[in-house]
Amino acid sequence: MIEYWHNPRCSKSREGLALLEDRGVDLHLRRYLEQAPNLEELQAARAALGNPPVIEMMRPKEPRFKELGLSTSDSDETLLAAMAANPVLIERPLAIKGDRAVIGRPPEKLLELL
Repeated sequence: MIEYWHNPRCSKSREGLALLEDRGVDLHLRRYLEQAPNLEELQAARAALGNPPVIEMMRPKEPRFKELGLSTSDSDETLLAAMAANPVLIERPLAIKGDRAVIGRPPEKLLELL
């Protein structure tokens, strides 16, 4: 089972979803803007991604990033808290399978979980 953090308004997220569905993957679809992950879930997703710098999990070009006065050099803790409070900042799509995860940019990266 893959948990897929999806934003249906995002073309890359839709492409990734179609890619997985075309392969018959068992999915749990999570519209993360409506079902925002909490801090612990974001920390677990980061660990599954291999503990990258948190900024790699974010959308720094998202207007909300600037509105909040965030910087790419902010601490991981600050950035994680910002994502928990503002899920629009989370890079999408994100797919999690067990203790592994990938960000589907490009969407073909999602195939690494299969």
